[in-house]
Amino acid sequence: MPTITYARAIKEAMAEEMRRDPSVILYGEDVANFGGIFKITAGLKEEFGEDRVFDTPISENAIVGAGVGAAITGLRPIVELQFADFLFTAADEIVLKAGMWRYVHGGAFKVPMVVRCPSGAAGVGPEHGQCPEAFFMHTPGLRIVSPATPADAKGLLKSAIRSDDPVLYFEHKLLYGTKGEVSEDPDLLVPMGKAAIRREGDALTLVAISAMVPKSLKVAERLAEEGYNIEVIDPRSLNPFDRPAIVESVKKTGRIVVAEEAYKTLGVGAEIGAMLMEQALEYLDRPLRRVALPDVPIPTAAVLEKFVLPNEQKIYDACRELLG
Repeated sequence: MPTITYARAIKEAMAEEMRRDPSVILYGEDVANFGGIFKITAGLKEEFGEDRVFDTPISENAIVGAGVGAAITGLRPIVELQFADFLFTAADEIVLKAGMWRYVHGGAFKVPMVVRCPSGAAGVGPEHGQCPEAFFMHTPGLRIVSPATPADAKGLLKSAIRSDDPVLYFEHKLLYGTKGEVSEDPDLLVPMGKAAIRREGDALTLVAISAMVPKSLKVAERLAEEGYNIEVIDPRSLNPFDRPAIVESVKKTGRIVVAEEAYKTLGVGAEIGAMLMEQALEYLDRPLRRVALPDVPIPTAAVLEKFVLPNEQKIYDACRELLG
């Protein structure tokens, strides 16, 4: 299998699905003529034409609303928002329309739409650097994926495009340059709702979301040198969410740390903690530990951003506290 970047994997997924299905369209701010703010869509307008790849005005609510309309009338739009934070400016269309309408209208139509959401802090401040997945886990009807590897970036995006439900596709900006082996099979999909066990172990369960996966794997290697075998789980999909994979791991290890680049209060780690209270409390030897952002806006200054963001040392310290 060829080794490509996470960004290239996203582009390949879109191009392959557009070749396979003429109902797939792609649009957003600067995606056509400029090739996207992160250059992921460069060249797609030239291949597929301006009827299928086109630019839009700067209005996220209108962009997503048009996608809902296109989806319920037979197209499969891929909508790009320049930053995941802009989901909030389109919240009416995402939460009350895309997420609800299939149910509200008694299944009269489907809403096969993908919203690409570049997420994560990268020196861009509080309005352009959030990881807001947990906000939208609270919304019925939305599918949410957050790939951490190039192979999953491609396979999950292809699954999202083929889904008949609206999917929020969170792609972490700092993962764009990471590399990995990716299949060239255009029909190889990664199913939503199936977690990946990135490393097996029995001393502690470490659940890592998105960009926390490579950091957590490095922590696991460090702890292995100290004699601890850590199990690293990458959920990949947050709705549907592979709860059994986490519960079964905790039954084996008795300890769990959740690492995510999002606010600690009511984050993914909080949901996992509540789930374990309901389903696996008797298997926990120690309380759950969460490594996440404190409840403050993400700073723009690099030194302050580094201070608040989760990192390898913070993940290591949380694991060592439970292991100790």
